[in-house]
Amino acid sequence: MLMYVPEKPVDAAFLARPRQSIDSRTGSEPSLGGSLREKAVWVEEVDCIGCRYCAHVASNTFVMVPETGRCRAIRQDGDSMDRIQEAIDTCPVDCIHWVDFDDLD
Repeated sequence: MLMYVPEKPVDAAFLARPRQSIDSRTGSEPSLGGSLREKAVWVEEVDCIGCRYCAHVASNTFVMVPETGRCRAIRQDGDSMDRIQEAIDTCPVDCIHWVDFDDLD
């Protein structure tokens, strides 16, 4: 039985980028062509009670962490700001907040 072994790892194709696109980036571009948000959504996981309301309302932004049973924001651009705000408003313990990007570690 012959086995194909690529010269480069398979993930090299995903990591390769044209040199000109790397040089022209500033780091401030919105990834999906929209405008940059001024704030990020943050979950105080220690205060979360695992109700799952936020994950049901904005499932592209919030996910429940199986190990802790608590919510975590996994994408900042997953849902619209209105949808994320609705998820924040449904939180019974107010553990989800908008924060400035500068305040994040």
